[in-house]
Amino acid sequence: MSGLLLLLLLLPALPGQADEAAAMKALAEGEAVLMLRHALAPGFGDPDNFTLGDCSTQRNLNDAGRAQAKAWGPYLEANGIDRARVFTSQWCRCRDTATAMDIGEVTDMPSLNSFFQGRGDRDRQTDATVANVNALPPGPPIVLVSHQVNISALTGTYAASNEGVILALPLTRPARVLARVSPQ
Repeated sequence: MSGLLLLLLLLPALPGQADEAAAMKALAEGEAVLMLRHALAPGFGDPDNFTLGDCSTQRNLNDAGRAQAKAWGPYLEANGIDRARVFTSQWCRCRDTATAMDIGEVTDMPSLNSFFQGRGDRDRQTDATVANVNALPPGPPIVLVSHQVNISALTGTYAASNEGVILALPLTRPARVLARVSPQ
């Protein structure tokens, strides 16, 4: 039994762990961007009376979602990122996720707004997100808070609530996914 334990200790990190560490390093060094889906906001879509800027007309984070959003700050800090440039969809659940992360000033990026249920233009917004990110000057890491449909349009992958994808820079369409990450 001790031989097996020794073998396990000598094995390199699992591929997923190695990918995540390398992706986090790329994010910290400005070679990648983190794009995440807002934290848990129960429901589907938005009510018919949805109004941008009026959170009472939207799906919002619940207590679990608020806790998930707060977990991003310590998770990123544990991976060497204590400050970031944070861009968000104008939907309240995204804005609240971005703010609760507490890793930097939160700035609206309308191209990150949802286009689910015909509320926007998938191709135009996806192209704009690529252009917006690629036009940013060098600086602290970049975090984008958006919606499942936006992440899927850019990457071809489905992100669960509070899940992020680290994408290689410069952004392309489709984006090159370096790792999938979540603080929980």
